[in-house]
Amino acid sequence: MKGWIVREFGGLDVMHLEELPMPSPAAGEVRVRVHASGMNFAETRMRSGDYSGQPLPFVAGMEMAGVIDAVGEGVSEFSVGQKVMGRARGAHAQYVCVATTHLMTLPTGISFEEGAAIPVGWLTAWHALRTVAKPVSGQRVLIEAVASSVGSAALQIARERGCWVAGTASTDVKVARAKEWGLDAAYNYKTENLVDRVMADTQGIGIDVGLMTIGEETATMLFDSMAMCGKIIMYGSTGGRQVCFSLNIGVRNIELHSMSISTSPLFMTETMQSFREQALPLFASGVFKPVVDCILPLEDLKRAHEMIDERRHFGKIVLRID
Repeated sequence: MKGWIVREFGGLDVMHLEELPMPSPAAGEVRVRVHASGMNFAETRMRSGDYSGQPLPFVAGMEMAGVIDAVGEGVSEFSVGQKVMGRARGAHAQYVCVATTHLMTLPTGISFEEGAAIPVGWLTAWHALRTVAKPVSGQRVLIEAVASSVGSAALQIARERGCWVAGTASTDVKVARAKEWGLDAAYNYKTENLVDRVMADTQGIGIDVGLMTIGEETATMLFDSMAMCGKIIMYGSTGGRQVCFSLNIGVRNIELHSMSISTSPLFMTETMQSFREQALPLFASGVFKPVVDCILPLEDLKRAHEMIDERRHFGKIVLRID
């Protein structure tokens, strides 16, 4: 099979599309013939060696959609020929093996390319909002980097909950596109005074739930935009990892929550279960819509990495695998 392998950390040239051994599913796993694979910012850090715990060598990719072509011992809930999607390391390849605990049925009416845009971004957003923050109707939610795959998913999840939703982006083009997806307010954090805009739009109250993914570059603005007893959910650091803040946030009783779906003990027990039961039917009914910016052939992985570094895309970049 063809797949992208990385044997040393570095720039784009450390990724090689090669013929790789066909994987065999272990007990509790299935093998999927991959039809589409989603791109994520974390993959650029894996490639460069700036991702904690990433061993060498590795096959690139973190999520996919495709058709099961083999099942391992003990697998009864999935079968050969079934269309599925899920988080799967090594997904930038024609075949990948994945534990059934990370697998989901592809919703009716969702293409493979759309399905590949769901597992990482949507599960991260679902965990942040539905498992950790738990906003209720009428609360004010602010989503940093709303044009990202996680941000565009969080926008729809918060809207479905009946929240007032605002988002930030780094360009006016992304701000305009975010408004088309139903934001109540959108801000260019590079050119606007975020705190002043938020306070004006919330009648001086501030934000109840803030999703922090940029990190150092915007942390102070987000802290200063929060309402009394607000919650900040931290899950990224694209703008710098060292965040400093004044302990006077205690006066406003602000809660800080850090999270990772890769390590959270609640992810498998709560997030995966509620996502299967509640979110998947909303994709099938059209309430939730995967946001796909563009579809590239598998051979264009290096271009996909360049596009992520350029930060011009809105939603997910997806690789089609023939």
